Amino acid sequence: MSVQSKDRVLIEGLTTLATIGVYEWEKTIKQKLILDLEMAWDNQPAGENDDVALCLDYFKVSQAVTNFITSTAFELIEGVAERVAQLIIQQFAVKWIKVKVSKPSAIANATNVAVVIERTSRF
Repeated sequence: MSVQSKDRVLIEGLTTLATIGVYEWEKTIKQKLILDLEMAWDNQPAGENDDVALCLDYFKVSQAVTNFITSTAFELIEGVAERVAQLIIQQFAVKWIKVKVSKPSAIANATNVAVVIERTSRF
């Protein structure tokens, strides 16, 4: 599948608790992160055959991302975004990914802060 394909698999609002922050007090607590993932994937074979073996298994992607984030300490949401993108590209052979990482508790007088990145596979 080429990166130009319009097919996508989305996981929206994936919520997990993470050890994240640059301040010492943040390194001792868990904070909520919300991820939105958009991944290029040729959905035609799975759709035509109605076969789960041909699709991008969004349950397995969600599990892998959640397990990774909950078992790793981060300082920045930028670091979470980069490492999640790398994980999905490498583990699930995704050719292109867009990752949004939100940290709703980061600023007291803001609803949310977030970063969005887009990455392509080097393979």
